Parts: sequence; C-alpha cells; structure tokens
Amino acid sequence: MIHTENRGAVARITFDRPERRNALDAADVERFGMAISAAIDNPETRVLVITGAHGDFCAGADLHDAVNETFARTLVAVLDDLRQTSFPTVAAIEGYAIGAGTQIAVSCDIRVAAPSARFGIPAAKLGLMIDHWTVQRLAQIVGQGTARALLLGAEMLDAERAMQVGLAQRVGTPEDAMVWASEIAELAPLSIAGHKLALNDVETNGTSTSDGTSTSDFEVAFRRAWESTDLQEGLAAFREGRVPRFTGE
Repeated sequence: MIHTENRGAVARITFDRPERRNALDAADVERFGMAISAAIDNPETRVLVITGAHGDFCAGADLHDAVNETFARTLVAVLDDLRQTSFPTVAAIEGYAIGAGTQIAVSCDIRVAAPSARFGIPAAKLGLMIDHWTVQRLAQIVGQGTARALLLGAEMLDAERAMQVGLAQRVGTPEDAMVWASEIAELAPLSIAGHKLALNDVETNGTSTSDGTSTSDFEVAFRRAWESTDLQEGLAAFREGRVPRFTGE
C-alpha cells in the first residue's frame, strides 16, 4: 500500500506493507509511479519526501511476487521520473532500505537516515542485477570502493557508515526529514530547479563548459532565475532583514 499526503508545499509518499517490511510488488511500483506523477502535476509541490511506515523504509522487491526483468525495468522508469523532478526529493530512512529500497534512496537528492537505517543491495545473493544508472550513481556518491563492497560483496551499511561515505546527509527521524523539507520548501524554487538540472547534467556527462552552461536547458533556467521576481524579492528581503517569500516567478 502507498499513502500520499501534502503538508503545504511538501508532498509525502509512504510505503506501508508491514507484513513485508514495505517490500514492493509490481502493483506497488505502479502506484509509486502514479504518486510521483501526482506530486509533479501539483503546482504547490516544492519538495517530495519518501519514507516507510512501521520502522522500515523499503525491504526491496517482494520476492513472493513475480519478480522479473519487466519488474526491474518498470522500477527503473519510475526512478527516472523521481530523479528528473524539478524540485528536491528527500528519502527519510529508518530500518531496512534493501535492494530496491536502496535504489529509491539513491535516486533521491537528499537522504536522512535514522540510527536504525540499514542499506544494502544483495543482488549477488539472488542472481539478479540492478540497472546501470543506479550503479553509476551509487559509485559517484559513496566511491568505487564502497560501491564494490555493496554490489560485489553484498555488504550492508549502517547509518553511521552511510554518513561517513556520503550516502546520508543527516541522521534523524522521518519527522526530522519533514522539518528539513519544510525549510527547503521556503527557498527559491527557480534557483533549486536550475541547480538540480546542472547537478544531474554533471552527474550524467561529467563535464560542463567554462562558463557553467553545459546545456541549453540550463541556460534557460539560468536566465529565468536572474530575471525572476524571486531574485528581486530575495535582494529586498536581504536589505530589509526579513525572510523572503518566494513564489517561483
């Protein structure tokens, strides 16, 4: 089961299958994709938080269900939608984030891990493979050595180790993650969207031009931010010593 809710500008998706530690079957993946699409289509969304109920994030694919290549490819398509959102995504992790759970967490921009969090991709114990993009992203985040330990040695990382290698950005509860998301939602959305676009481009291509405009899309985002009323609001708020009120325009 997938729950969705909106707290102002923060959308939240919660996995809720306690009998399977929130593992996902094929229907859950489809519902997850629809929930992401709903958050994207909602003009009020400025941050998306993904978490799990009952003390676990997501224990991966439900191996009692028909797990096959179609399942894997469907999941990859959903995770690509998650990665491509213009707004920040936050994974709020407690308990198990295994297999697809780690894939989802890695697809998010920011990860907040509770002390109970455990990350791992035990694909080699099952004879399956994850997608190339997740391997690339994981290696970029945690480094080749740790990525190889996770993928080739099927090792697990706890929250402390996840913080050390950059897999988690903060240690805290899902509610702590919601508080951080609310703070992020108050920031300038055009700035965030442009920076996320550039970060994704650097991650994918590894290079940019000398003036930082590596794609035409980034150039559009760059101009839009510099010509926005949000910039004027930010400067006015700075001069007046008050909190800015950004509208995304």
